[in-house]
Amino acid sequence: MPTTSSLRVGIVGAGPGGLICARVLQRHGVPVTVYDLDSSRTARDQGGTLDMHRDSGRRALAEAGLLDGFLALARPEGGQMRLLGRTGEVLLDAAAPRSAEEGDPEIDRGLLRGLLLDSLAPGTVRWGHRLERAEPLGGGTHRLHFTNGATATTDLLVGADGAWSKVRGLLSDARPGYTGVTFVETGLDDADTRHPRLAALTGDGTMMALDDNRGVIAQRNGGGHIRVYAGLRTDEAWYRRAGVDLTDAAAVRAVLLDAFGGWSGDLLGLVTDTDTGYVNRPLYALPVPHTWPHTPGVTLLGDAAHLMSPFSGMGANLAMLDGADLARAVLAGPTLDAAVTAYENVLLPRSAAAAEGAAEGLAGAFAPDSAEQTLAHLAGRH
Repeated sequence: MPTTSSLRVGIVGAGPGGLICARVLQRHGVPVTVYDLDSSRTARDQGGTLDMHRDSGRRALAEAGLLDGFLALARPEGGQMRLLGRTGEVLLDAAAPRSAEEGDPEIDRGLLRGLLLDSLAPGTVRWGHRLERAEPLGGGTHRLHFTNGATATTDLLVGADGAWSKVRGLLSDARPGYTGVTFVETGLDDADTRHPRLAALTGDGTMMALDDNRGVIAQRNGGGHIRVYAGLRTDEAWYRRAGVDLTDAAAVRAVLLDAFGGWSGDLLGLVTDTDTGYVNRPLYALPVPHTWPHTPGVTLLGDAAHLMSPFSGMGANLAMLDGADLARAVLAGPTLDAAVTAYENVLLPRSAAAAEGAAEGLAGAFAPDSAEQTLAHLAGRH
């Protein structure tokens, strides 16, 4: 094994897990390069908010020396959880923790990514590098070929490249499958001023209204924005079956109004009073368990390893814990191969258990008695 200071570590994907792994390695003198297909750090919206769990995401941030920075950015009030029925009745209203040190405080994905990116040495992330293929060279080394014509050689290739990972194909034939549930995302801007009734209904954190295989989920983000998801248990081609062009906001709105017929006017307002239009987001998951034979010089983390439904609340937390655990294993292992083996021996059973829980959570949230099942689950947590 090369000395850690001469290892060529290539991480494909600049999400939270890949960036945490890079940060921990850099803190201990291991050179690392992160390749991402985005043209820049601001090329696209990073999505909603994340709750950082003490034993996973926050543990990884501590390992990276970034916990204080996270606590300064986190929103403890975002930990409020409300569960409503279809008529708007409040079934559960769980208070947020009193401070960012307690509970599972929220942080916007964009803020978290910025914290991680700013912690890395300049030039660590190579933007505009979409992986085309990874070529095994023998002895655990790989040559990476990017669509922009660039190449790179690695002693350790880390697939942190998400649901549709290119790196995963070196280890596994598994592909994500449709879960049977689709979210249609929309949003409200400057909600407290422009949509005060809907803002009050949402509260300071997350509001879920669930009933009979449908759900409306509203989530506070920073800057006064509320991100809204209308969830349906439906076929993946629902919009084609309905003859709807997804770029036609009025047509999408009409289908959603029909799907949520009989729901309260305020809950429907979260879906119809959009400031952002609609984005179709079918939910996918990898098979459970997803495993692979150990292969020298390459491994996976995050969604590339264990894509699961968001109803686990564990996706980003596990990705960050994966990244920190892999970095620690590389630093401690007697050989690179032994380090990756030790990491995978922890990763695979842990991710299988989390993915099973995520599948159960999604099934309960989009079931005929979804409100009752989710109330029992949330009451146990809070």
